[in-house]
Amino acid sequence: MSLYEFERAKRAEGYSVICGVDEAGRGPLAGPVYAAAVILPADYEIEGVNDSKKLSAQKRERLFDEITAHALAYAVISFDNRVIDEINILEATMRAMKQAVESLSVRPDIVYIDGNRTPKLDLSCKAVIGGDAVSASIAAASILAKVSRDRFMLEMDRQYPEYEFARHKGYPTALHYEKLREYGPCEIHRLTFLKKMH
Repeated sequence: MSLYEFERAKRAEGYSVICGVDEAGRGPLAGPVYAAAVILPADYEIEGVNDSKKLSAQKRERLFDEITAHALAYAVISFDNRVIDEINILEATMRAMKQAVESLSVRPDIVYIDGNRTPKLDLSCKAVIGGDAVSASIAAASILAKVSRDRFMLEMDRQYPEYEFARHKGYPTALHYEKLREYGPCEIHRLTFLKKMH
């Protein structure tokens, strides 16, 4: 079944401007959390849009370009590790999602958010658990958030080659923990996440 079925059903209910929101980077030990909001056009379906975790990096990059070229509106917002350490990851994620929606150049009729919580918005807003596998709009947002974050982490890999960020993107892998033990944290590590290491 196409993920666009979700949007078609919602349009049949009378919502014409549908926004999907998702985040990337809640779990890593390093780097920012990203949130994206996307409003897809009603008359154009982007082939291959799916939950970003189910796509190869190459496919995500191609879809990123297509989504940003065809979306009615989109926005990507990030909060860095310092903000995450200061206000906690859930709060940083909610703020990023809220700002992404508020940064859109088109006002949505309804906002669908991946997960079980919604940020405080003055718009009709619904949480959809596993939404990136259900809705094309949320899946498109998951791709924009994931690609934006991965690009940032590849940049960080060039700045801090000793951590091999290109390989784990800051996630808590055995390799990443090994590098942390060897070098200690760098500028982009989330110190509140590292307390759990010992």
